[in-house]
Amino acid sequence: MKRCNFMPNVLGGLLVAASVFTGRPALAADSTVGYTNPVIPGDHPDPSIIRVGKDYWATATSSEWGPEFPLLHSTDLVNWEQTGAVFPHRPFWAVGNFWAPEITRFQERFHVYYVGRAKNGPLSVAVAVADQPGGPYVDHGPLVSQPAGSIDPVVCLDEKDEPYLIWKEDGNSVKKPTPLWAQPLDETGTKLIGERKELFHNDTDWEGAVVEGPFVLRHGDWFYLFYSGAGCCGAGCNYALGVARSHALLGPWEKNPANPILKANDHWKCPGHGSIVTDESGRFWLLYHAYAAQGGLFTGREALLDEVKFGANGWPTIDADQGPSSGGSAPLGVPQKPAHSGFRDEFKSTQMLPGWEWPQNNEPTFRLGGGKLVLVGQTGHPAGNFAAVLARATLAADYLATTVVAAEALGPGVTAGLSAFGDSQNALGLSTGGGKLTLWRRDHGRRTELAQLEAPASARLFLRLTTTEGYKFKFAASPDGQHWTSVGDDVLGKDLPPWDRSLRVALVVEGKDQAEARFDSFEFTPAPKPVH
Repeated sequence: MKRCNFMPNVLGGLLVAASVFTGRPALAADSTVGYTNPVIPGDHPDPSIIRVGKDYWATATSSEWGPEFPLLHSTDLVNWEQTGAVFPHRPFWAVGNFWAPEITRFQERFHVYYVGRAKNGPLSVAVAVADQPGGPYVDHGPLVSQPAGSIDPVVCLDEKDEPYLIWKEDGNSVKKPTPLWAQPLDETGTKLIGERKELFHNDTDWEGAVVEGPFVLRHGDWFYLFYSGAGCCGAGCNYALGVARSHALLGPWEKNPANPILKANDHWKCPGHGSIVTDESGRFWLLYHAYAAQGGLFTGREALLDEVKFGANGWPTIDADQGPSSGGSAPLGVPQKPAHSGFRDEFKSTQMLPGWEWPQNNEPTFRLGGGKLVLVGQTGHPAGNFAAVLARATLAADYLATTVVAAEALGPGVTAGLSAFGDSQNALGLSTGGGKLTLWRRDHGRRTELAQLEAPASARLFLRLTTTEGYKFKFAASPDGQHWTSVGDDVLGKDLPPWDRSLRVALVVEGKDQAEARFDSFEFTPAPKPVH
């Protein structure tokens, strides 16, 4: 299990310190090699991380997007690649709110403890299990479902090496305090046993309505419980990270008088909800989320990395109390790759590339390969909803996105387009169909046409979205990808992102049941040069 005692792992009941469990010598970081935050760009809230030998695995909140919970892999902590997702399809028991996954090694298997909202029920903590960190995972369903909601799970061994689940009761949703609870787990890690005990709750000014996002690290004679407080998300957020300590897992817990130990600065705002891993030299690294101060509400809560250091007083500090860093010396002395140059998909594979997403309650079907993606909408999709949506997270506040639509293949009453997408109720985009180009907008589900032009006489149409500052949008179309015609005026979209999510760039299909449309390519490029 990864919690406590220098990122321990339970191997057949044996607790092994991470600095020695690989049997290989520790690596010293090369201070001449640097990295830059974020290490995982784009919307990756509540990141969780473990080390398995020389490999690092991470996951993050997916919220209302499927597939649920991305799986990311790294060998150096600063260069990450998405390999898949914990759940290729939505867990059968849940209907949304897929939050706060924690990846953990338990016995000789890998567990992801996560949050979902039960059908006709509350927010619940559940667990999925796999033989390998990259999956496939088998869901075991909910462990705890308190009436006010149960969220933000994490697992730790106590001082007797007995496993406990720690989680937050979501009291703030009913205007009550938010206790952190601990309860023993059985030997499989899939059931709670014994009695639960409250560790502590929100009782200081900076914490506001919540303490949440717990993570427990054992260091020396102390358990350290890192947690977040205040408002996590949106324009008015004031999230920050604190820490408490105890000689026993069940307490009593002492909160650090210097809390919060990680808070906003000029470059990053609302940092919090992370987990800690040790590298092979025994250094502690916190992977957590924060919004970029400029444009961050539109790119979302990105994953940052900072070292945790313990002072002579026994309390930990992060970046010398200066807030999230812009980066530093690479943990393993491995160069970080250049800033993300973008993403292009020509749909040549028969498998969907990792990173594509869809609204978790509207999973499309598709045919893929040979340079073509055919998106097919749900049967009986709600009136006024999109037939199909396939999206990518944005990676910067300034970007260019383009797609090619097979206009000649669109059936009667079917449109296909490119969208700046908050959710199914709040989006704007440029679509083609019926010989027209239509610039449209949805606000709280109400659809408005902003502009309409005759579409060029072409079998394939190129659609382009140019975005600045995360919320200023320009749309254009072209028959050949060279000669572009603007459609409508510039459009502002400050209100598009939901409170806990960022904007996506989406391929969208509208029309009747099983409406389908063919796309021949998609490209996303951060920080484009001005387009005239």
